[in-house]
Amino acid sequence: MNPKLPYVLLAGAAVIIFILSCMLLSRGRRSPSCESQPNTVDKTGSMSQSLVFADLTPEEMVQVVQYLQGNLGVQLVDASRAKPSDNCIASVDLQVPAKAEVLRFLDGGGAHPAREALAVLYFGNQPDPNVTEYVVGPLPTPAYHRDVTVQKYGGKVPYHRRPMLGSEYKQVAAFLETVAFAAAPSFLQEVLEYDSTSMAFQTTAPHGFQSGDRKSWFILFQNVSGFFLHPVGLEVLVDHSSLDVSQWAVSRVFYNGQYYRDMVQLESAYVQGRISVEKVRKAPWDGDFSSMKPRAPSAALFPLQYEPQGPRYSIRKNLVLFQAWSFAFGMSVSTGLRLFDIRHKGERVAYEMSVQEALSVYGSNCPGGMSTRYMDGSFGLGRYTSPLVRGVDCPYLATYLDVHYLANSQVPRSTKNALCIFEQNLGSPLRRHYSNLQSLYYGGLVNSALVVRSIATVGNYDYVWDFIFYQNGAIEGKVQATGYPSSSFLHGDGLRYGNRLWEHTLGMIRTHSFNYKVDLDVGGLKNSLVAHDMAFEMTRAPWSPEQQIERPRLTKKVLDTEDQAAFRLQSKMPRYIYFAANSKNKWGHQRGYRIQITSFAGDHIPEASSMERAISWARYQLAVTRRKEEEPTSTSIYNQNDPWTPTVAFADFINNETITNEDLVAWITTGFLHIPHSEDIPNTVTVGNSVGFLLRPYNYYDLDPSIYSHDGVFFTNEQDFMACEINPLACLPKTASCLPNFPPFTYDGFQNMSRL
Repeated sequence: MNPKLPYVLLAGAAVIIFILSCMLLSRGRRSPSCESQPNTVDKTGSMSQSLVFADLTPEEMVQVVQYLQGNLGVQLVDASRAKPSDNCIASVDLQVPAKAEVLRFLDGGGAHPAREALAVLYFGNQPDPNVTEYVVGPLPTPAYHRDVTVQKYGGKVPYHRRPMLGSEYKQVAAFLETVAFAAAPSFLQEVLEYDSTSMAFQTTAPHGFQSGDRKSWFILFQNVSGFFLHPVGLEVLVDHSSLDVSQWAVSRVFYNGQYYRDMVQLESAYVQGRISVEKVRKAPWDGDFSSMKPRAPSAALFPLQYEPQGPRYSIRKNLVLFQAWSFAFGMSVSTGLRLFDIRHKGERVAYEMSVQEALSVYGSNCPGGMSTRYMDGSFGLGRYTSPLVRGVDCPYLATYLDVHYLANSQVPRSTKNALCIFEQNLGSPLRRHYSNLQSLYYGGLVNSALVVRSIATVGNYDYVWDFIFYQNGAIEGKVQATGYPSSSFLHGDGLRYGNRLWEHTLGMIRTHSFNYKVDLDVGGLKNSLVAHDMAFEMTRAPWSPEQQIERPRLTKKVLDTEDQAAFRLQSKMPRYIYFAANSKNKWGHQRGYRIQITSFAGDHIPEASSMERAISWARYQLAVTRRKEEEPTSTSIYNQNDPWTPTVAFADFINNETITNEDLVAWITTGFLHIPHSEDIPNTVTVGNSVGFLLRPYNYYDLDPSIYSHDGVFFTNEQDFMACEINPLACLPKTASCLPNFPPFTYDGFQNMSRL
């Protein structure tokens, strides 16, 4: 044995112990916290130009309510407890100033437009009940109001067109319980095991078949979690057109495929054994199959996103700054998320991008389902914006903002964490190339984009609304649908109208259509609409004339009139259609922004329908019109309850006016057909139910502006790609080896729930 061997072994053991000790110590040492940039939400910053678009503050809403209470000369009842025969304030929202005024202020050094509110009032307690809209200002201390109803709509708004208040829903529920259901005690108790808390109902809309009707089918469900999937087979048609609640009546009753005059006749038929009874198994309180409680225990945590050096965007009141982008944001009570004054590299590319409407048209062999055409703006896409859950609805470390609104009450309400803003690494390159020919190099850019998101929960459906800003100057508007599929009671030929989802549950076929307003200002206020596409042409090969070549060529057309620029839903549309500026890029092309639509829309309701004009925006996948201050929206909150005489008919916007070198607006419709299937239980997923549009630079720049991004990566075979100054990714162990500061999880979504 070598006498030196023990010493060698001891030395080796000491080295191993030292290495292991270092490893253990390093594991026990906590990584440093990620550096954070200054607070991204500036709550005390100076007044900026973007505030011309800012939502009303709760204090301003209170001032408007107090002004109206003291200056209209009529008694105003709180809308939360108003009867149809009362006067009340239905909603208060920002009155967006006229575009010309705003541009003089933003671009020409003009005066700040007056800050005003738009108040919607129901006047039920007067000889001629009607809905009146007032502009109230100036804020924050109102001193005047003016009636703008006739100016906006060409006449008074009849009272029957008013959207239902939460108080009216409660009054209908009380009528059903105390009057309608009292007439059929045996049927309700023995067939439905009814008590005052065991049933939930869902209303339908529109309310009837002609102007003036206010008759609504109320579909009954078991009152359990996910009740939308638990129909019991009973539907009741309530005539609530009278302003006197005591005059309300049941007009018709439907049960398991049969119609009855009223609840009295249903009870009589049941007692006499002349009714086909289909008893529904009573569901547990959690809904059983409709429960969203996970069926598996928690396991390894899903991936999280964080910003190792803090957010790269900033928020100053209602202004967002991100790399080359800036824009103002807001939330309309009725239409939801909207953006204004959208600029890239300091130049305005769009004045407004806003959601206009979400429409769903249902089919069923039950009366409630077959008569449903929901126009969700009437219920309030902004009002029903829901609180967001960190880590699920948006990334955990997103910036969350509250939204304030006044609707169905004279007291402002707040929705906590109703908006989220975050930068997202989409996990794929925005562009890249690996060269192994001639020269050896790699160049690429991570696709990191800024997302602005809100989620509206209107009844059974949840709509995820996104506006996304990319580094190449593109903007995406996207909506994803999730939530519960609404259902009918399965009977008779029900499978003609959908798929069976459970024992008595029919998932009704429906179409979803979403309308957007996009007011592009490309290179200035005046634009034209240009279409580029392709066609094959036959030619002889110049070097071999006996041979023929089929080659694609570029086709070009200027669309001169609104009629030419109105593309029907299922018609062929030019694949490149863009707003063209009066200026040109370095290569002599008109600078432009292209509109690219992603849609899987079902068919539009036949135009012969008596209510089609109320949703005539859905005829078109794209319609471009002259911008007019008197055409601010494609629809109206009053269209839902009187679609037969629509307050706003979008089809009237298209009257063959010239659109060459004018201030133009694009009205974009996207959507999908939904045939619910077993995988929609318990919930519809967003995968495959995402539609929207892109606005993409088209010869707007001289080259791709993302080449100036600080996120670019480039190295050649001759460079040291492990050096930080060559390849910043090589430094991630230093620059990103930190622990994010996760704020504690909070959620306020179950507070202040009286939002009907």
